[in-house]
Amino acid sequence: MNSATLRMSTAAALLLAISFAPAVRAQDKDADAASGTATAHVVVTAEAVRGDGAPGALTAKDVQLKSGKTSLKVSGLIPAQGDNAGLQLFIAIDDTCTTDLGVLLSDIRSFVQAQPKTTVVGVGYMSNAQTRIVQNFTDDKDAAAKAIRLPLGQLSSMDSPYLSLQDLIKRWPVSKLRREVIFITDGIDRLRNFGGGGGSFGGGGFGPGRSVNSFANMSPDVDSTSRAAQRSGVIVYSIYAQGVGSAGRSFWEATVGQSGISQISDETGGESFILGVQNVPSLQPYFNTIERMLNNQYFLIFQVTPLKKADLRPIKATTEISNTEIVSAKNALFPGTGDKQ
Repeated sequence: MNSATLRMSTAAALLLAISFAPAVRAQDKDADAASGTATAHVVVTAEAVRGDGAPGALTAKDVQLKSGKTSLKVSGLIPAQGDNAGLQLFIAIDDTCTTDLGVLLSDIRSFVQAQPKTTVVGVGYMSNAQTRIVQNFTDDKDAAAKAIRLPLGQLSSMDSPYLSLQDLIKRWPVSKLRREVIFITDGIDRLRNFGGGGGSFGGGGFGPGRSVNSFANMSPDVDSTSRAAQRSGVIVYSIYAQGVGSAGRSFWEATVGQSGISQISDETGGESFILGVQNVPSLQPYFNTIERMLNNQYFLIFQVTPLKKADLRPIKATTEISNTEIVSAKNALFPGTGDKQ
């Protein structure tokens, strides 16, 4: 199914209709009463600082928020639980991954099938700078799990996991629900031949935009993909999986690819899972961590001075609650003066 836009089944849409939006509107009323401010929000995750224990429970008064050196007023902190637990979760798998990933498909399917009824799941495969959607968002977890297949293990004419992720984000309908992606790829930009191999000074030759600075050879689409995800409020969890061809066998290219997907996960408030340049024996430990993060998320609502035009601005949330840190995107979308709240 190659859809122009991601869709949800009618049942899934009804299931999630009550989630988050009513609570945010209630917060918006209070925020709008403050002259000269506008309401912004971002999904944040509470994590334990030490070990795998549970983080402390948070309330709005427990959170300090800054944009640069400017303190921002936190007007609400809504746990992503109960009526506000709605989640759109997309599984994006790179078709340049080797077919060795097949031994790990059962882990992916089990994770999908274990998702709660408040989560809808979509599945797609990345190639030709696009994401081919094979299962639109559905609350039928068995159907979503069934849509998960072996990657093709072959190259296309335009292999860029970053442009494929951008394509997915562009077609993702605007929503105040949580929107999160599990991004399975080696991170190598074969389309632009960035990352190494085939040239001197760390590879790539001296085409347009090349630099002899080795890590400048990271794909130029990493930054734009990260910003697109942050503008759309999409959190990315990246899982490294070995790719095909000479690039997939190159330690240098794999390492640069890992840096790219790690940057996107870090900047969007997710996490990157990498263990060397080979496939891991099991994805279950990764999914356990992702599940723990999903279960400890909040909608952080705060007041800002509106910009002339909506744009990203840096944010940093902290707390003094014991053994707890707040993980979020590096930037949040601040509304513009002409935007509807």
